[in-house]
Amino acid sequence: MKPGRKPDSWYRQSGVVAVRLRDGAPQVLLVTSAGGKRWVIPKGIVEVDHSPASSAAKEAWEEAGITGKVSRRLIGRYSYAKWNGTCTVLVYRLDVGEIHREWPEAHVRRRKWLTPASAAARVGNPALARIILDAFPGRVPK
Repeated sequence: MKPGRKPDSWYRQSGVVAVRLRDGAPQVLLVTSAGGKRWVIPKGIVEVDHSPASSAAKEAWEEAGITGKVSRRLIGRYSYAKWNGTCTVLVYRLDVGEIHREWPEAHVRRRKWLTPASAAARVGNPALARIILDAFPGRVPK
């Protein structure tokens, strides 16, 4: 293993595009990275004994304080460089049912509801931006 490289399992990740309707218009929830400098979707390492979808739901609770229904169908995947390797993130749609006032990572993350187009513009990864926009089939997000 290269210095600074993590175990291979750390490079297999999953996350959610968390959505809700507000006054009939779709919104996407983004959270800040742990360092607070970037806007990202809730995501993390696929945990042992969890499917990618259930692990993504767990990350949504821990990082964003949201719960709801996670699709079993993959809506996309993207990659990014980290830990001297490339992480691949499997992405699922989460229809938000509840927004909690307190959550495990509230002290290190902020969250923000945005239009799909604004959310896509804020994330730094073009493939993730496309996944966000594609999470609304049959609808042209504004």
